Amino acid sequence: MSTSAQLWIIDDDDSIRWVLEKAFADSRYHVRSFANSEDFFDALKHNLPTVVLTDIRMPGENGLAVLDKLRKAQPQLPVVVMTAHSDLETTVKAFQGGAFEYLAKPFDIDEAITAVDRALQHAKQGASLPSESEDNSVPELIGEAAPMQDVFRAIGRLSGSSVSVLLTGETGTGKEVVARALHKHSPRADKPFIALNMAAIPADLIESELFGHERGAFTGADRKRVGRFQQADGGTLFLDEIGDMPLPVQTRLLRVLAEGQFYPVGAHQPITVDVRVIAATHRELEQLVNEGKFRDDLYHRLNVIRLRLPPLRERVEDIDTLAKHFLKKSAEELNVTPKVVLNETLSQLKNYTWPGNVRQLENTCRWLTVMAPGQQIGVNDLPEDILLPADSGSIVPGDERTWLHDLEAELEQQPLVSQDVLQRYQQQLEKVALQTALKRFSGHKQKAAVWLGWGRNTLTRKLKTLLK
Repeated sequence: MSTSAQLWIIDDDDSIRWVLEKAFADSRYHVRSFANSEDFFDALKHNLPTVVLTDIRMPGENGLAVLDKLRKAQPQLPVVVMTAHSDLETTVKAFQGGAFEYLAKPFDIDEAITAVDRALQHAKQGASLPSESEDNSVPELIGEAAPMQDVFRAIGRLSGSSVSVLLTGETGTGKEVVARALHKHSPRADKPFIALNMAAIPADLIESELFGHERGAFTGADRKRVGRFQQADGGTLFLDEIGDMPLPVQTRLLRVLAEGQFYPVGAHQPITVDVRVIAATHRELEQLVNEGKFRDDLYHRLNVIRLRLPPLRERVEDIDTLAKHFLKKSAEELNVTPKVVLNETLSQLKNYTWPGNVRQLENTCRWLTVMAPGQQIGVNDLPEDILLPADSGSIVPGDERTWLHDLEAELEQQPLVSQDVLQRYQQQLEKVALQTALKRFSGHKQKAAVWLGWGRNTLTRKLKTLLK
């Protein structure tokens, strides 16, 4: 890597500038930092950086304005943006404004270094930056947790594309909301968005729902029907619970995706359409393929981009913001004043496992808006299922008494002259937990850290000490 690489940093926070300057103070970069965009653009008159790392929210012109100016003046200059206010609208605006990468504060220093290194490589290759398109906010999609930032980042990256997307995740995680966001932040935003739930339609009617039918095509077809594919022409068709689609319909769907044509039931002339398909499922499609219940070729056709939506228990830090949003939304629907969640009540909500995920939280907030007697929601105002003991819904691997008994027996065997016994066992426990977390999350360090309750820096340090 060239020693002449110029990294310019813009952030009004002195401490962040200091940390970043120290992190990049090696032979790879010559670092300059600025407290505001005015000083940055003054310096830009005399010199040109290789990579820019900028905050979004700061006094004067914000990072999005910096992005806009640089996109017009220096379109080949890669810009990495960072912000502590990481919502979907800001993420999408950043990518549409020409950002190369997006970092949500607080981020790990290694993560920042990797992003800047990739931006430098991008600059050397002379790749073009994405163009800005119309902004369409989706306020219902909320989340500052790391797993949701991954979702926001993916939506931002896909905002200039019409590629097929497969959404996976548990029931109630918001797959249709994400599908609508993908549509609204795509080149097809001004065309129809049509949603169809495979699990909600009788199997013998799915074909007619998707492709339409001619009058007299079958008993009860007393009039011509336009199918969902034709309704979505030019736009997006969202197929929820795609795993429940019957095999014969899967074959027809594959043909439409491959050829862009289909025959309505009973028709003799094909209809040509241009439709982006976003599919979603809470089931394991790979297992259905192995069982012969889902076509392998259709799976690969739909699985161009795969996006996993995290369950609510993996984004506990978002519960406060989500609850306020849903309480406000419910209050507006009922034309009443929004109710306030007390801190002890919020703690109870965070201790609950939320098997129904975000949808269950929204329904709970609607129930509380109607049923809670006062303006402040106390613990005793919560529904009975949430008032159960915090560990009643948790998953305990095996019988806790058994492994604790085994541990006690193991400690009894240790010589009395031994030292640091607890530290030794603690290290072994942490090693097993770290290996398990990395395995469960396919090596994704940020998700593993959240699951373990560690910060990203802690996980990085433990990797070096425990798994060396």
